[in-house]
Amino acid sequence: MPDNKTEIRQLSEAEALAALPDLCETLADCVEGGASLGFMSPFRPDDGQAFWRGVADAVGRGEVLLYGAFLGDRLVGSVQVGFASKPNQPHRGDLMKLLVHRDARGLGLSKALMAAAESGAAKAGRWLLVLDTAAGELAEGLYEKLGWQRSGIIPNYALFPDGRYCDTVVFWKTVA
Repeated sequence: MPDNKTEIRQLSEAEALAALPDLCETLADCVEGGASLGFMSPFRPDDGQAFWRGVADAVGRGEVLLYGAFLGDRLVGSVQVGFASKPNQPHRGDLMKLLVHRDARGLGLSKALMAAAESGAAKAGRWLLVLDTAAGELAEGLYEKLGWQRSGIIPNYALFPDGRYCDTVVFWKTVA
């Protein structure tokens, strides 16, 4: 569990915009660390500006829940829950982009971010969550430990930042 110097909290649109430098730095650190997050290397913090502004806008429209992990006053991690937009899926959400800066790993922040996202999704009536992650990476084991159910593996689904193909594991979890 995170120590008393850490905090997990849901971010508003304004808070997300205020945290933009830290969000961009954390995303760049994760991409440059090899995480398959939809971005290719080289990836600089400034390259994340448009992405995070889009996330902040979606938070403002009520389409996404964004949680931040803070170490002191520095945001060092985040996770999102995107709400399914189809009329026949009012109960479903997509867990997206669990990120923790390499400088802040080993403090339990991933687990705490996941707990906050799952709780927030359930409170919002989104009791079925889905996610995908690169097969064989640390996150795969984390999701299993947190009770997520594996649906299957899609071969060559995406690319790692260095251009290699990676298989993707799809998970689901009921949170209500």
